[in-house]
Amino acid sequence: MTSKFKSKPIDRSEITPEETYLSRRDVLKAMGIVTASAALLAACAPNLPETGSAAATAVNIPPSDATDEIGDPVNTYEEIANYNNYYEFTTDKQGVARLAADFDTEPWSIQVGGLVNNPRSYTIAELQEKFPVEERIYRLRCVEAWSMVIPWQGFELGALLADVDPTEEAQYVRFEALLDPKRMPGQNNKLYPWPYQEGLRLDEAMHPLTIIATGLYGRAMPNQNGAPVRLVVPWKYGFKSIKAITKIELVAEEPATMWNTIAPNEYGFYANVNPQVDHPRWSQKTERRIGELSRRATLMFNGYEADVANLYQGMDLSVYY
Repeated sequence: MTSKFKSKPIDRSEITPEETYLSRRDVLKAMGIVTASAALLAACAPNLPETGSAAATAVNIPPSDATDEIGDPVNTYEEIANYNNYYEFTTDKQGVARLAADFDTEPWSIQVGGLVNNPRSYTIAELQEKFPVEERIYRLRCVEAWSMVIPWQGFELGALLADVDPTEEAQYVRFEALLDPKRMPGQNNKLYPWPYQEGLRLDEAMHPLTIIATGLYGRAMPNQNGAPVRLVVPWKYGFKSIKAITKIELVAEEPATMWNTIAPNEYGFYANVNPQVDHPRWSQKTERRIGELSRRATLMFNGYEADVANLYQGMDLSVYY
């Protein structure tokens, strides 16, 4: 895949396929140097669902021993699907897959409206038909200072927004996730203002790096990763990439978001990855890539600075957490 971005997204050819990565783990295990966490993730693999929703997109990932652009293996499907923040189900990162295993994502629709000229509702099938899916391999940086590299499948959010034709008054995009406490047991926790809500400035939402993801690693989106559709904004902390979207609304004013509402001093509206601005309770200068023992330096805008820094010209990034 030829990149159209200045910041080089990890190329499809750089993905370490599952069979190669798992074979490597077998060798390490035989040498006695596999970590306990790696062994646990491998043990979970047989229980992983093969599909997550009707949003499946077949992507043929060729065998390769290549690495990501930093020189380390892309995270395996098992790692990606077994370590998630998804408070709608649980605060236990390694318990989400089990609790979400039977979550039914069909039928599903997304309402898109607000300050637009052509409001409408899309089913998952309509989204797939109207917006052809492509592969995007992005780094994901959690605000908690861990990270992954994930091969997503999806389409540019900007194409969807163009289809509904925002009015001149539209300045922001508000996202809302499914509210269903019966099927999402974490939503029975009244400490959080459900449903999960997020927001972007309109120019951020229209940026070609911003996608609506429908799958990962050549499979349908796993339930625990946000099936059937989720937002992915790779230069922002992971909590901005809302899962299980049911509503998108164009608005004139900055919308309230879940984490900014709960703790505005810790979780800002912009939430751009910035190693120079620490979280009030921990440093953001380094991160722990899942599957690795050592830490690595965090990149400004998660490595996408050349593509997105122009969005924030004139802003004091030291105060926009």
